[in-house]
Amino acid sequence: MPRKKIKDDHTHLISEDQDAGETSYGSLHRDFVEISEVSNSSQGEQDTANVFSNGHTRIDFVLVWETACRAQEGQGDEGSDSESRGTWWKTHAVLHKFWRKKFLNKLQAIGIRMEKHVAEDKKKAVHYLLLSAPWSVLCYYAEDLSLRLPLQALANQSSNWSARMLRRLGMPNLLAEEVPNLPLDHYTCQFKVNKLQWFLGNKKQDSFFSSTQRHQILREILATTPYGNIEEGQVGVDRLLNEGVFTAAFPLHDGPYKVPPEGLDANTLNQRQILFQYWACWRNWNKYQPLDHIRQYFGEKIAFYFAWLGFYTAWLLPAAVVGTLVFIMGVFMMFGDVPSQEICESEDQFQMCPLCKKCPYWLLSSICSMFMAGRLFDHGGTIFFSIFMTLWAVTFLEYWKRMNATLAHRWDCSDFEDIEERPRPEFVAMAPMTMRNPITGVEEPYFPKRNQIHRILAGSMVIIMMISVVVMFLISIILYRAIVSLLVASSRDFRFVASASRIASLTGSVVNLIFILMLSKIYIALAHFLTKWEMHRTQSKFEDAFTFKVFIFQFVNFYSSPIYIAFFKGRFVGYPGHYGTLFSVRNEECGPGGCLIELAQELLVIMVGKQMINNMQEIVLPKLKGWWQKYNLRSKTTSNEASSAPVPPVPWQSNCELLVPEGLFDEYLEMVLQFGFVTIFVAAFPLAPLFALLNNWAEIRVDAQKFVCEYQRPVAERAQGIGIWFYILEVITNLAVISNAFLIAFTSDFLPRLYYQYTHASNLRGYVNFTLAYAPDTFVSQYNITCRYRAFREVTGQYSLIHWNLLAIRLGFIIVFEHVVFFITRLIELMVPDLPESVEIKVKRERYLAKQALAENQVLLEAKGGLSKARTRAAANKDWEAA
Repeated sequence: MPRKKIKDDHTHLISEDQDAGETSYGSLHRDFVEISEVSNSSQGEQDTANVFSNGHTRIDFVLVWETACRAQEGQGDEGSDSESRGTWWKTHAVLHKFWRKKFLNKLQAIGIRMEKHVAEDKKKAVHYLLLSAPWSVLCYYAEDLSLRLPLQALANQSSNWSARMLRRLGMPNLLAEEVPNLPLDHYTCQFKVNKLQWFLGNKKQDSFFSSTQRHQILREILATTPYGNIEEGQVGVDRLLNEGVFTAAFPLHDGPYKVPPEGLDANTLNQRQILFQYWACWRNWNKYQPLDHIRQYFGEKIAFYFAWLGFYTAWLLPAAVVGTLVFIMGVFMMFGDVPSQEICESEDQFQMCPLCKKCPYWLLSSICSMFMAGRLFDHGGTIFFSIFMTLWAVTFLEYWKRMNATLAHRWDCSDFEDIEERPRPEFVAMAPMTMRNPITGVEEPYFPKRNQIHRILAGSMVIIMMISVVVMFLISIILYRAIVSLLVASSRDFRFVASASRIASLTGSVVNLIFILMLSKIYIALAHFLTKWEMHRTQSKFEDAFTFKVFIFQFVNFYSSPIYIAFFKGRFVGYPGHYGTLFSVRNEECGPGGCLIELAQELLVIMVGKQMINNMQEIVLPKLKGWWQKYNLRSKTTSNEASSAPVPPVPWQSNCELLVPEGLFDEYLEMVLQFGFVTIFVAAFPLAPLFALLNNWAEIRVDAQKFVCEYQRPVAERAQGIGIWFYILEVITNLAVISNAFLIAFTSDFLPRLYYQYTHASNLRGYVNFTLAYAPDTFVSQYNITCRYRAFREVTGQYSLIHWNLLAIRLGFIIVFEHVVFFITRLIELMVPDLPESVEIKVKRERYLAKQALAENQVLLEAKGGLSKARTRAAANKDWEAA
């Protein structure tokens, strides 16, 4: 059906409240308190708390905007400053003022209380509008948003498996730390105004709704309130922020995060101070994360991210230990490797064919060090570690399912996405029609599926185009490597000729990393625009669609170069006299140490380089941005107070100086890409889990400090888990099995060495000569010199029988490897249930209690109905007797 005006029922509710004698908050002149300047006289004790000037009205949200100060506006009519601004600027400012006034009037019509504070200097004035929702508004929107409120308190029974295990063993737990004010568990229910008496604390209106719930309600109101033409999208505070009408909109933190020098009792700390002292500080690097405190302050969505990050980091520890042992084993094997010794002792025995027409001949002994370095990663331990990491990834995901189910049940959000999640505020405002929800039976905004599919298909074309751009950049990097390799090889300096491929590969990796980071920034902005245009109903579906778009692109962006090196580089080289070319440039071949060490180098540059750049950005950039923002805002107050004693900023000003939270998408993306490097290419780089572990130990504290100290407080959001990221991790795990099988079969020397041991010599003597082919006769007769090149070919240039035997062995190995590993992974999935037995018992118990309570209510209603019928019958009998 066509879309109707929203919130009509609520407007009616407010008018009824006003008619009943409740204080009206709809008139601008009565309740819009304006303090012209924040001065010393206005900063009393109440300013240190999140309340209005009256000392008791709670601040739920803050809107901020800037204007030219009154003195400047007065001079602008006569001075030259007005001319410099231009007519466009004046029109823009007037339009912003009109939109802002209309938006605030709508908020007042709903019933929002307001109080304005102004801080100004000679040029600009910063307006802080404090918003508070009265009881009637809170109750209406709590029911409309299906917020869950507590019915009964329970003792918090959270625990970690490691804590339980150490307790059974009677060993001290160095990871545990007692955190004050541990939140209680509750039985909860969706809020209904007519069932208010059922809920805990219903007599205390000021504390009945938690601060995070009040923030959610105000955010919903701000996001759905129109200020102009709805069809043109003139709805909500987000659009006003983009237009520059407001400069900020945020809820307040619960006070400062720093504890005073004199200290405070642990039980008197506010929630922000508790999170800083027991979580965000670097000294807590080896302690459990206080997940219930994080959830209480930031909401389930952020809590699930930190729960997953901590769980993933803990599971990286055994992978890092095994990977380091495999690498150490490679170090010892490197010095005793027979083929390496043969190359180093060969001197001028093997003269290799030139790398290009003008390149000189070179000796195989010149690559001694590089060939030995290749043995660090290419040995028998690689096979074991590849299988280990694949099984590790599957087991990790299975146990995360159990952890996710436990947290979702404890935090009462197991059915959030299926039943409780409401449409996005932007969707509510922009949807052209309404339709009844088949699950809840509630009339909701609706966007036609056919139109949405058309938009998704159009967006897919843009994604394909951007992926094509990535492929073009990859081809350019390949050509760059080939050209640099040929230029270095043609220098006729033997020191550089042997290292030509390595120099080209290393510089190409750095250039590729720069391209990756540049394209990522462009595409993420484009993907966000496309996802908003597709009109997804709920926030979960919106985020899943956005995540899928960006991950597809980033997968190609980050992994295209390693995939090329692992599976394509050196496969289409040809042979002397008949070299393959790409755009008239000879196809590049693997370096002296083989493609595996080049892949390890590429992974080291991209994975570790990206981690270092990201950590520098996350540590340095927020501090620089925060300093600049504080400097700009405080300059507006300090200029008029230079002669007076310094005054600490009020809460809304200190919170405005913080950075706007950027969400969790970038954090998840960084970790999931890292998971891909750790699993997909682990056969080439066994140290990847170690680097990931070291990075994640720092990442947890860096992210915690950002949310607690440097970001404005985000509006709490509910979630059922980590969303589509889990399914992406499952896809990566399955790809890892296939990737490692092909890496071992085609990129590693493991199978050729094994074949030689069984068919020629078990001690690998003569293996180097076995892997080298002679240049064709036509090439030798042309240049009158004999040379060798690495391949299994006959003198004619055709593939030898050994090549085809090895090809059959490689394909057979891939089939056996995949089937064995997939069989074991499916066995693990069957053996590890998704839902822990303790949680399953709790869920069944709650369903039983709910059915029992329903049956008791039904009996009570029937008893009341029977009693009323009996009373009616008795009254009728009395009337009949009297008659």
